[in-house]
Amino acid sequence: MTASAETLYGADDLTHLEGLEAVRKRPGMYIGSTDSRGVNHLFAEIVDNCTDEGVAGHADRVVVTLHADGSVEVDDNGRGIPTDNHAKSGISGVELVLTRLHAGGKFGGSGYKASGGLHGVGASAVNALSLRFDVQVRRAGKVHEMSFARGVAGVFDGAGPKAKFTPQSGLRVARKMKRGEATGTTIRYWYDARYFEQGAALDVEHVRTKLQHTAFLVPGVTYVLRTATDGEVGTIEEETFHYPNGLVDMVEYLAPTGDRAVSGTITIAGEGTYKENAADENGVMQSNVERHAEVDVALRWGTGYERTIECFTNTIRNVHGGTHRKGFDRALTKSLQEAISRTRGLLKPKEDPPTLDDITEGMTAVVHVRIPEPQFTSQTKDELSTAGITKVVQGIVDKEIRAWTDNRRTKSEAKTVLQKIVDASRVRIAQKQQKDAARRKTALEGAAMPPKLVDCRATGIARSELFLVEGDSALGSARSARVSEYQALLPLRGKILNVQKAGLGDALKNAEISNIVQVLGAGTGRTFDMSAMRYGRVIIMADADVDGSHIRTLLITLFARYMRPVVDEGRLYAAMPPLHKVVTKGKSEETHYTFTEREMQEKVAELEAKGKTIKKPVPRFKGLGEMDADELWDTTMNPATRAVRRITLDDAEAAEAALELLMGEKVEPRRNWLVSSSERVDQAAIDI
Repeated sequence: MTASAETLYGADDLTHLEGLEAVRKRPGMYIGSTDSRGVNHLFAEIVDNCTDEGVAGHADRVVVTLHADGSVEVDDNGRGIPTDNHAKSGISGVELVLTRLHAGGKFGGSGYKASGGLHGVGASAVNALSLRFDVQVRRAGKVHEMSFARGVAGVFDGAGPKAKFTPQSGLRVARKMKRGEATGTTIRYWYDARYFEQGAALDVEHVRTKLQHTAFLVPGVTYVLRTATDGEVGTIEEETFHYPNGLVDMVEYLAPTGDRAVSGTITIAGEGTYKENAADENGVMQSNVERHAEVDVALRWGTGYERTIECFTNTIRNVHGGTHRKGFDRALTKSLQEAISRTRGLLKPKEDPPTLDDITEGMTAVVHVRIPEPQFTSQTKDELSTAGITKVVQGIVDKEIRAWTDNRRTKSEAKTVLQKIVDASRVRIAQKQQKDAARRKTALEGAAMPPKLVDCRATGIARSELFLVEGDSALGSARSARVSEYQALLPLRGKILNVQKAGLGDALKNAEISNIVQVLGAGTGRTFDMSAMRYGRVIIMADADVDGSHIRTLLITLFARYMRPVVDEGRLYAAMPPLHKVVTKGKSEETHYTFTEREMQEKVAELEAKGKTIKKPVPRFKGLGEMDADELWDTTMNPATRAVRRITLDDAEAAEAALELLMGEKVEPRRNWLVSSSERVDQAAIDI
């Protein structure tokens, strides 16, 4: 290295992020992402702290309020955050846990035996990413209060994050506790949108699901969700979640609607120990530290083939499972394969034993473990990585499943389940043999495709995309607009069959569904082979009206039910065609596309405020067929300018729920929904 190069790189080039500055600099490291999932994670961090108090037996009620101003308030009746001064730092316990990373009551083991907290950055990360963060602690006969602005302690002279703020350290005593007033902690925060992507927002359904799932896992705690409606002060909707039967209630809730139970709900509970290397209070690594684990499992089998297995650690949902799921899977495979082998008449000679997929077909299960100092693969706790818990779960589940298959009282029920597993195995093998014998040829091999398919020239999946187009009229514009190299078109006539109520056999008899399956070339159901899929992306291109939304919902449900891997791997999209075309007059004509009536009005007002004249009336597209090829390309098909929405599992579940509610066999839920939603109808918009 030359002398000049050395002088260009010195100590001043090194950056040291102090306090909560690191969270604001790299928020994704601490909350997982900066989209809506990150905003949802802020809420989860706060409510999980309240849940830890409930699990420890110090709280039995948690109230969440979503205020009209966008703030979130979480209140519990636990012990309250410690308010005395911390000896080493010299500041109160409240300020310590809310302003210092890796601080809290989850490390030493004296505060909580089992908690979701691990890294000690939860509440402090929320504080760092909030415009305003208020905390009230009711403890030792006093009500203590403290506020923060982007992590800095101080005092606001009014309500909301825009009030004048004066930095001021220290916890304040606001008043004495009233007679009968419960101890606990109340936190209210306004998250700072600057640290998140445009459009990121708290999802009310996510909040509701989080509270409901936690209520299942902690049956001793009642969770209340209070939501401000219509932006009016004092207008509050309230929901209460309390499930005294715990995981049994959760399994019944998670089981697919209309899926008839093959077995009763089996509950498994047990305790065990495992050893791991862990640091002591001084940070020195110790070998073979013994840990105590509590395991709770509930499961049942239904007549369908979809499986739902949810995993939790200390009430925290582990989306990707982890070591406890591994132990659960191993126990089921071993114990049920052996039970099938022992049961006369189930397996034929030389038949292969069922696989784990056969065993879990139609299963709904919840696996919940409570352990001290759990290890996760990331701060978002999506996957448990504590190695020792695998054998603990495996041993407990294996023992109880064996007892269930051998018990005289449950032996008949168990045999029904074992027969279902063997049947699933035979169907899987038969479908594979059929597929291998008549594997669909690729387009290069001259396979016959539906005549109305407008295929692309590309044979790989790197760029290729299939548009499912609503109607032949839109097909004409799309055919002229597309890039024939990598964009294929398949027009759909009308609305496909509602597969929410139809079986796979009936679905494949439907001409439109049969064409979709044939064109994709990857099969259906459990034998769906993603590697055989002929296109990299599938894009639903439906009109931006009620009928288009209905068609989109039916197609999403089709993929979710019979071609689920397409959704799982993020390869299903919905095009978002615009509703309006706003054009300005003059020499430098401008064109703007908008997607809602409100967005159109705002864009017109914005342009007129700049002195521009708008061509009126503003045209509204009634369908894709009304667009010419250039308009359709710019707004819906050009990868550089189009807006498409990736369909996620949440979208698929919402689509299925909507179809079941509006088109299902049960009349009562539909009637209740219509009555409760009647106030949402815009009377002026009805053409009478």
